[in-house]
Amino acid sequence: MARALPERYLTPTDLADLLGVPLETIYQWRRKRTGPRGFRVGVHLRYDPEDVRAWVGSLMDQESAA
Repeated sequence: MARALPERYLTPTDLADLLGVPLETIYQWRRKRTGPRGFRVGVHLRYDPEDVRAWVGSLMDQESAA
């Protein structure tokens, strides 16, 4: 990832902006369990920046192995 990740937990909107994908894609990944691991704080969905970094790294590893 070229951009630095924030030190705070990410909202779905933050994640969509960071990855350059539509917000609905973030929710689809969550439903299909194919995206980065998220967690709930009450009714709010959040993502740990380190989990996002690890998920992107795993995608890059898969791509280079193919």
